[in-house]
Amino acid sequence: MTEANVRANETTVPVLPCVSVEETLEFYQALGFEATYKQTRPYVYLVLEWSGFALHFGMPPKNVDPSQEDAGACLVLVDEVAPYHAEFTRAMRAAYGKVLAKGRPRITRFRPGASRFTLVDPSGNSIIFIQRDEPAELEYGGSKTLAGLAKALDNARILSEFKNDDRTALKVLITALRRHGDTAPPLDVARTLATLIELASALEETEGLEEWRRRLNSLELTDAQRHQATEGLGEADALHLWRTEPAPKTGPGETPTS
Repeated sequence: MTEANVRANETTVPVLPCVSVEETLEFYQALGFEATYKQTRPYVYLVLEWSGFALHFGMPPKNVDPSQEDAGACLVLVDEVAPYHAEFTRAMRAAYGKVLAKGRPRITRFRPGASRFTLVDPSGNSIIFIQRDEPAELEYGGSKTLAGLAKALDNARILSEFKNDDRTALKVLITALRRHGDTAPPLDVARTLATLIELASALEETEGLEEWRRRLNSLELTDAQRHQATEGLGEADALHLWRTEPAPKTGPGETPTS
């Protein structure tokens, strides 16, 4: 084919594996997708459309395991990511009574300033929404002036917000806390512990949670520092980071004593 015959009018269409037609339709239609084509015989083929894009689904390969979450993937490039995440979480609450943040299907967490999030569907496909101006290359650790826990926190932020890799972010912070936790400033320790609790809760990794909460509450922090430690955490209140002691019991006519 000569150059004169090549025109920039190509359209790519991903065809993702569909393990269960019923579960796939239920999930995507709950999010507001419209099934514009549905075929189950002699083979499965679905087309689901939302806004300006379409996802196509076909027969899965043999022995595909949805629990491995590596069946297929599709990148959706958008101008702004936040409105998409907000719309899908709204639809989830309306359909399921909650945001599906754990297990499969689910939507990954989204923090202010993040440039991507992922929908994981019942077949283990990942639909990754990415902001078009997301940096092509990211400098882990941010400024060269960062060190210790501050550097690890920035690495974890990039892994979580730009790479959707909460599990590696968790490992980075656990290692950093072990190395630097005894010498780092209390605020950096508090930020690390709060982020560890958030990541572990999202991943349903319960080991270490209570110890991190205990350690977090043992730090001597001002109210302002407590706010700084949890700033940016999406569900800070739901994580039960801060323990409050019950008010002392008093008898009739008595006043509480310190």
